[in-house]
Amino acid sequence: MQGTLRSNITTGTEVGIVLKKDQRTGVITYGTVKDILTNSPTHPHGIKVRLTNGQIGRVKEIK
Repeated sequence: MQGTLRSNITTGTEVGIVLKKDQRTGVITYGTVKDILTNSPTHPHGIKVRLTNGQIGRVKEIK
C-alpha cells in the first residue's frame, strides 16, 4: 500500500516512517500510528503521522 494516501492509514496501523532528521539518509523507523497529522487526502512525500512512542515522520511503508 502507498503511504501517500491518507485512506490507507488508520490509528493502530504498523508503518515505517522517515523522521525529519533522517530525510537525507532515508533511514526508516517502524512503529504504530497514534495520530494522523496530515489533513489532506494525499501528500506526495507521505502522510505525516505521530507514532505511539511520540516520534513524528512521513509514512514510507505500510505493513
